[in-house]
Amino acid sequence: MEKYKCDIKGLILVFKDFRDLVFEDLPQYGEFCLLELKDGRLTAGAWHSDNEKQGEKISGYFLRGLADKVLSDDVARWHRLNCYDLSKCMEEDDTEIINLKADKDKGYSVEVKDFKSWRDGEFPKSEQYCLLILMDGSLSGGRWERWRIDDNDGQFEHSSGGFNISKEKVWAWTALGDDEFFLAEEENENERLKEEELNKNPTTDSTLFKYGTDISVYYEKALEKLKKDYPWATLTQMKKKTVWEITPKCGKYVFGQVEVIYDGRKIVHEWKDGSTAEEFIDFLYKYAEDKVANSDPEKKFKYGREIKPYLEKAYENVKKQYHWLDKDMIKKDQYCYYSIMQLDGDWEFVSIYGNGSFSECECGSAEEFIEKVENDYRQIALQANKVAAVYEVPFGHVEIHGWNLERYAVSRMRTGDYKVNVTAGDRVAGGSREFFITPDCFEAASYDEFLDRYLKIVPGESFGLTKKDLLKDEELKSFFGY
Repeated sequence: MEKYKCDIKGLILVFKDFRDLVFEDLPQYGEFCLLELKDGRLTAGAWHSDNEKQGEKISGYFLRGLADKVLSDDVARWHRLNCYDLSKCMEEDDTEIINLKADKDKGYSVEVKDFKSWRDGEFPKSEQYCLLILMDGSLSGGRWERWRIDDNDGQFEHSSGGFNISKEKVWAWTALGDDEFFLAEEENENERLKEEELNKNPTTDSTLFKYGTDISVYYEKALEKLKKDYPWATLTQMKKKTVWEITPKCGKYVFGQVEVIYDGRKIVHEWKDGSTAEEFIDFLYKYAEDKVANSDPEKKFKYGREIKPYLEKAYENVKKQYHWLDKDMIKKDQYCYYSIMQLDGDWEFVSIYGNGSFSECECGSAEEFIEKVENDYRQIALQANKVAAVYEVPFGHVEIHGWNLERYAVSRMRTGDYKVNVTAGDRVAGGSREFFITPDCFEAASYDEFLDRYLKIVPGESFGLTKKDLLKDEELKSFFGY
């Protein structure tokens, strides 16, 4: 049931008491305002001031969204919007004009009309900045962000920080003045429509498309060449890299890779390294060669096509240093499942997840796959070995390639083995790394020699603390048992 009774299409809002942008009468910081620009266009935004000292030029902007602002130099007048609730006016079915003013009428007014509703099947154009009447009767503004190019669905981007207004909160909207973002989007849309029209009947270059416009023909011919050097080559191996297509662009067929961007539009990256079919076939050979060369089944499945021998070798290798690891620990891990499966005709190592889905491991040799499994087994072993004691290494300001060292903690585990956790970051990003200190480090004859071995695992130039820093820490020396 419609909340308000007044006619959306006939509604006119009359804004009075527009104010000049002067030091004596500025909006409050963050106050959302309707704006008349010096060129007569209307828009809106939240005020952000850079300075408010008398006698200086006003410096600031009205923020409309992420990287979307109107500079104070472009604004002629402003009108605060935060103070209104139009609910009672819109509950009357004979309401046509609503006069809005803040404190007093200064004799200057602006009419805003042509309101529309998405409930009537009407939506703003992509990137169009609109004045909004919200369901609670308040006024706001936002730029229409369309989610998919073919769907009338989206939200109004209102300010920075990801603050948006969903269309369900909007009772009516009307477009305000065009701006560079909207005009750029309009130009893109016109180009897209023009491209669609041109591509209805694309032309074909007979030299470039000597073998027709079926891309599989060109892949087959490139495969024939690959098989001479790599007898095991298959189309599946060739297509592990982004595939090439024959697709229309600017009214003609081209060899290209098609990228679908965030809003549903397609961008064609055209192949331009030649002008004949044979040149493109040679290009396909080179383009796919590394994937094919790395898919020799003799190297990949040297221990057969049963997964058990590979997992056994990985387990045996890890067990040598992570001596507490047992197979029950691996069985309890929900994410450590592997198999050998046939995908599109080719046998591949795959990771199988708890929900039944799987992904190709993309390992070109048995050794590469075993190493991948070993990395997972090491993590399982560390997680299963409970920490008995922790020593937080003290440090001052330590910078690591632009990041600041935040934590350097040495842990002694239940088995008497050691691991180190290093955390670093800046104001917007960060990360942690965990290192197992292998038993051979403790075979050193002295603490000095121990640190030489230790720093090959946790190098000071990469993780902040050098041998000089660690040597003077007597508590750390004692913690390591020296």
